[in-house]
Amino acid sequence: MPAKPKIDGFSLRVDREARTSLVAQIHAGLGAAIRDGNIEGGTRLPSWRDLAAQLGVARGTVRAAYERLADEQLIVGLGAAGTRVAERVAVPSSQRTAEAAPLTRFYHGFETTPATFQMGVPAQDAFPYKTWSRIFARAARAAAAAPVGYPDPRGHPLFRREIAAYLAVARGVRCAPSQVFVTAGFAGALNLAVRALQLEGRTMWMEEPGFPLTRMALERAGIELAPVPVDDAGLDVAAGTKRAPRAAAAIVTPGQQAPLGMTLSLERRQALLQWARHADAWILEDDYLSELKLYGRAAPALASLDRDGRVLHLGTFSKNISPALRLGFLVVPPTLAERFGEVAALLAPAPDTAVQRAVAEFMSGGHFLRHLRHMKRLYSARSKALVDALRKTAGAHAGIHATGGFAVRLDLPARTDDVAVAAQALAFGLAPVALSPWYVQTPRRAGLLLGVTNLTEKRLDKDCARLIELIEQHG
Repeated sequence: MPAKPKIDGFSLRVDREARTSLVAQIHAGLGAAIRDGNIEGGTRLPSWRDLAAQLGVARGTVRAAYERLADEQLIVGLGAAGTRVAERVAVPSSQRTAEAAPLTRFYHGFETTPATFQMGVPAQDAFPYKTWSRIFARAARAAAAAPVGYPDPRGHPLFRREIAAYLAVARGVRCAPSQVFVTAGFAGALNLAVRALQLEGRTMWMEEPGFPLTRMALERAGIELAPVPVDDAGLDVAAGTKRAPRAAAAIVTPGQQAPLGMTLSLERRQALLQWARHADAWILEDDYLSELKLYGRAAPALASLDRDGRVLHLGTFSKNISPALRLGFLVVPPTLAERFGEVAALLAPAPDTAVQRAVAEFMSGGHFLRHLRHMKRLYSARSKALVDALRKTAGAHAGIHATGGFAVRLDLPARTDDVAVAAQALAFGLAPVALSPWYVQTPRRAGLLLGVTNLTEKRLDKDCARLIELIEQHG
């Protein structure tokens, strides 16, 4: 049996029964040892012949592994001086940290199956996977066979045309494809708007309460946010005008306010547009779930009322198809199309063409609208089932509100630590969202937002009972 070769105290092993090739095993073993500092820079490695003899493999196998390491600049061949580990700037072990996912306060795990009550994700069990798989395979083949050249940074022309047609029917927004920009999700649309409008360092209205991640993104961009309260009619424009009359922009969720769910009234919409016109300000319309309003008819988009070119309409396919697509869009007034096109080309080009082609065909074939109709029926039923289960468990007088988009809001006593309740619930496979972090001013309303999209009705009573038990422990 060949010996396990030792290189500067490091033992290299190969497993002939493993599915991974011997070349890959040697490359991975040496590469990891070099990157981790277990084999120091300048260390001479065995020759191909010597290492092959010690491992009991062909010389060509070792040579191929060494060539990969050399391509990665981890080792260097020095002729008669042999093959040596490249000198690298070592990272002190005290500075090495385990990989940490970003924004763990808001995301419970990436690349995982949605948990019960989790918000922001569509139903896992109701997506037309077979249809989508066929469409996506065709789109991938078409993208692979397309001319080798730079794609349009604004987005694929077919997809932008489909978005414009959909918005005209579903949201009352009449726009040309030249006004539509495909982005990497909502975050990409927001980034493009901030950059093209040069909002960095300026003041901007934001709803109070409002989506914490939007707030964090704008603050990272150097924008000073002026929190503007909302009431039953939506954003209080008079309060915003009093607080920051010369703000450069406002970001609003007029269709379904996030997280409270009310619709911005017509009177407030007209007042907001009037303020933007007089203040020479921009309005960023986050069309949060508006086409999937579960109760009553969805109001037309704010952009449909804009006659002065002050509204930018932001949308995403994360909530109605999948967040894994990382696909969103931004509709700008005609006068801004050229400016936004330049910024998109330089700093924020549209994402993968194959995905755009697939969604374009999904829309043009009528699958998208059918999917939306199915989702509305399904989510309405699940929302009602959740409300019934909560009332059965928490009592008829509990503060239960089913108006916030795809979530049911459960009000909690003022002193309840909703953040602690939400964190503790994760251990039981429940992922409610605490309401208090959506506020920046005091008093912050305590509550839980319970997503309705991924519920298991057979287990719903048990899940609600567990949640109420956790709330009572923190009451």
